[in-house]
Amino acid sequence: MVFSRHVAILALVAGCLLPSGVQALWPIPTTLETGVTALKISPSEFFFDVQIEGAPSDLLDAVAQSQYYLENDKLGRLVVGRGANDTTALASAMTISNLTLSLTSGATVESISSEAVKPLGTRSEEYALTIPADGSAATLTANSTLGLYRGLTTFNQLFYYYGGVTYTLLAPIAITDTPAYPFRGLTLDTSRNYYPVNDLLRTLDAMSWVKINTFHWHITDSQSFPLEVAQYPEITINGAYSPDEVYTASDVQYIVQYAAARGIDVLMEIDTPGHTAIIGATYPEYVACFDAAPWADYANEPPAGQLRFALPEVMNFTASLLSDIANTLPSYYFSTGGDELNTNCYTDDYLTQQQLNSTGTTLNDALDTFTQTTHGALIAQGKTPVVWEEMVLDWNITLSNETIVMIWISSADAAAVVEKGFRIIQAPSNYFYLDCGAGEWLGDDPTGNSWCDPFKTWSESYTFDPLANLTEAQYELVLGGEQLLWSEQSGPQNVDPIVWPRAASSAEIFWSAKQPSGAALNVTEALPRLHDVRYRMVQRGINAIPLQPQWCALRPDACDLYA
Repeated sequence: MVFSRHVAILALVAGCLLPSGVQALWPIPTTLETGVTALKISPSEFFFDVQIEGAPSDLLDAVAQSQYYLENDKLGRLVVGRGANDTTALASAMTISNLTLSLTSGATVESISSEAVKPLGTRSEEYALTIPADGSAATLTANSTLGLYRGLTTFNQLFYYYGGVTYTLLAPIAITDTPAYPFRGLTLDTSRNYYPVNDLLRTLDAMSWVKINTFHWHITDSQSFPLEVAQYPEITINGAYSPDEVYTASDVQYIVQYAAARGIDVLMEIDTPGHTAIIGATYPEYVACFDAAPWADYANEPPAGQLRFALPEVMNFTASLLSDIANTLPSYYFSTGGDELNTNCYTDDYLTQQQLNSTGTTLNDALDTFTQTTHGALIAQGKTPVVWEEMVLDWNITLSNETIVMIWISSADAAAVVEKGFRIIQAPSNYFYLDCGAGEWLGDDPTGNSWCDPFKTWSESYTFDPLANLTEAQYELVLGGEQLLWSEQSGPQNVDPIVWPRAASSAEIFWSAKQPSGAALNVTEALPRLHDVRYRMVQRGINAIPLQPQWCALRPDACDLYA
């Protein structure tokens, strides 16, 4: 993206020019220049001047949303007194009256929704934002409406409220911003426990505020199949927890459209051939070790049951099922899972062994054929398959070179996957699993702990290095990363505090990668800004968990270990 001038960070000496706790931007922009002049804004009179001929409706909706946040955030600055000491500076402050939105010369006008679902690497999310100190018009420029949307989220983070006045103390402000990685995601498992549509929409809103651009929807698993599939209605009838706990076709379309209008692509996952026990409730002949006991011999968690992928009829069924689902989604990406296959299940399964013996093939050969069949059906629809790391590291199967691999077992596994030439998404359980540390959820195990203890704090997640142990030549294979919530112990009642604001930590890792000065990200600098993110989320209706006592939030660094 080309702008009129390159903006560099304004170096500030700690404690002198910038009032503490003011910089609330998250993720931190690529380049940032700020001043020390107070500037007021009158939300009811402020005008967003959209200078784009034929501006799409979702951009106009985004502007209305930004206007709403200006009027309703009313976030007090996180300092002692919550802004009471700012009144003197505000008494003589100028008032900014409008923000001009425009696209760069030659840019094509497309909707945010269409920009959000383009292939990774082709989406334009960069923008430039300037706010003069003299009250003249602020400007927001981008190459796309998606970039303008990202800029609007930044614009709304700049303002505080005290005594009836909305203001910033940082004018003039100049920002240029572009993501370091194209993929920034959040995984939510809606199979172990069901989440009503409104909870998903609220989560999408929060994701957009920190520029997360992918909702990885793990929608089915062994416990339930809540997704309505027109061609296979019995799977949902028999597989959902109840008729009220179903994502209908219209629900899915609404969620996908809602996400896209907020710059978010929906990556749906139908995990196969493992994690599919629930399909046995409709097609018992397709599932090996269905509900077998003891379950621990045949599965990582109850209930046991995996697709009999060696059988031709199961391959064809699965390819058809995945194709029918993928065909309803605009994303270029679709996950087929592939993790945690239990081989005991197939060793003890008569029909699988009969098929392998009659054809002279191995289990690995059968999985190879199954994967090529199911992935081939997706590729024929223009979809890029996404798989978990075991499909590369534990099995000798042929995957398309375009296949994207998610690293989850350990961050140490990334090097082995990229060594095979695959693009990866960093989702390691030792940094990014949000469900870790909640204790054992299995019954009759009172002293047990979660398998991925301990609890992953935001600060531990924030220390993750996406490029660790990789060569410089391999860096380009890292598409980004995501944090994940598996829902054995989560549901609509606790999704907000479990996810937020911790999931914002990876959002900054994969958008910013470093501070505007070029220095590495560090938790000491980030904590006051993340406090702001959390408090603003609460203002907007997200039940985000506190990071510290409020006493600490109002006194940056005072509660550091060695303060």
